[in-house]
This record gives sequence, structure tokens and C-alpha cells, in this order.
Amino acid sequence: MKIVLVNGSPNRAGNTAALLDAAAAEIVKAGAAVSRIDVAEALASARWPFCTACSNPCSGACFTGTALEEAYDAIAGADGVLIGSPVYFGTVSAQLKAFFDKTRQVRGKKAWFGLPGGAVTCGASRFGGQETTVRAIHDMMLVQGMTLVGDGYLENDCGHFGASAQKPAAADADGLKRAGILGRRIVEAARALARKG
Repeated sequence: MKIVLVNGSPNRAGNTAALLDAAAAEIVKAGAAVSRIDVAEALASARWPFCTACSNPCSGACFTGTALEEAYDAIAGADGVLIGSPVYFGTVSAQLKAFFDKTRQVRGKKAWFGLPGGAVTCGASRFGGQETTVRAIHDMMLVQGMTLVGDGYLENDCGHFGASAQKPAAADADGLKRAGILGRRIVEAARALARKG
């Protein structure tokens, strides 16, 4: 079983990465393998940075044969995904939005359909737009037909919608704990779907 972690931050080792690392530790403890995608790096390989809807249906011309295509394929081949973004003006980073904007071909192929996924985010303050950012990630996942993974626990919860932290995430013990719980929940959801399939 493999879970892909998607870092939607332009910073490879920042607050979003700290939350993904906390989740990764628990995912590995739960018996699943982890791989990671840094969205900014994957986007840098595309022929142009933003989707211009140059063809309909999407031909994938801007990313075929690049690290971005490899990233999309890695998610398609995973058993679950955890997507993270910093809070930028109450929503996701431009990098994560551009990453999803270019997934029109992925959607057409239903490559991520049913894939269990969750969201983590970090803001500069305790109420700094974390829930709206998580919901924006959920919205993008829903357009792909993915299965959202949220809380599900009463006594040991990850947060109703996903795990959130306050900057600096590495010092937010509660945020890191909830990211770990969400990582375990994604593994559980992936196993439940595998049993039903």
C-alpha cells in the first residue's frame, strides 16, 4: 500500500512539509509506504506554468513527458493521497491551484476517481484561513471524484475537515498530532476501499 504526499507549498521544507512529515511517520507506522511530490518542482518541468485550456478535451501537451506527468501518474497509482498547502489569502497556494488546473486530462481519464484523500494546511495565526484552505483542497479533490477523508473519531480526531496548524508548524504539537491522525485515517480508508474492491 502506498500513500502519496503532495506538498503544495513553494517551500520544500516549510510548515506544510512539517505537517506532511508528521503524517508520513504515522502512515509508515500503519504499514504503508510513502512517496512525496513537491508541486513547485513538478510545475517547473511543464512547458508553460498555467493551464490555458489550449485543447478540449485536454491533450496534456504542456506536461506530457515531464515531471508533472510523473506526479499525476504517481497519484493515479497510489492507494491514497494527502495534499497540503499553506494559507495564501484564505485559500491554497498559486502552485497548488496551477497543479490542479492542469489535471483536466486526469479528470477525463477518471485516473483519481474514488482515491481516498485528505488535506493539511498551516496559517500564520490560529484562525488564519486554515479551514477555508482545507475546503478549497476538498473542492478540487471532489471535482476529480476523489473520496474525502476527514475526522471519523470522537476521542482521537484529526479535525473535522483535515489537520491544521499555526505557523511555525514544527512547534504546533496539536497540529502535528492531528496530521499524524489524518495520515492513519487515509491508510484505514484505503484499506477499507481495497477490501470492498
